[in-house]
Amino acid sequence: MEIYLDRRSVRQVRISVQEAIDEGDTEACREEVLEAFSEDQIDEIERRLDHGDMFEFLTDILDEWSGEDLEEFFELLETQLGEAGLDLKLEDQDDDGSDDDDEGPTDDDDDDFVS
Repeated sequence: MEIYLDRRSVRQVRISVQEAIDEGDTEACREEVLEAFSEDQIDEIERRLDHGDMFEFLTDILDEWSGEDLEEFFELLETQLGEAGLDLKLEDQDDDGSDDDDEGPTDDDDDDFVS
C-alpha cells in the first residue's frame, strides 16, 4: 500500500525538519510531521505497526536520525514505512522552495550552441 504526501505536506515536513536541524527541537518537529499525514494515513500506519502508535513511530525515527541532514530524515521515514509494508510517495521530492522552474538548465543548454 502507498502513503502519498502531497506538495503541501512535503513542504511542511521539510520546513519542520530543517527547523529541527537549525534549532535542535525534535519535539516540535515530531508534532508537525505528524500533522502532515491525514487521519486515514495515520490509521493505516498504526494498523501496520507492532506497537500501533504513530507518535512512537516518529519518536523512533527522530532518535535514529542524526539531526543533521534533511534527506536522511526522509530516507529513514521511507525505510521505516517500508518495513511496515507501506511505500512512501512524495509529490515533490526535489522541492527547494522554487516554483518548479526547470527552465534554467534548458537555457544553459541553448547557450552552448550560440556562436
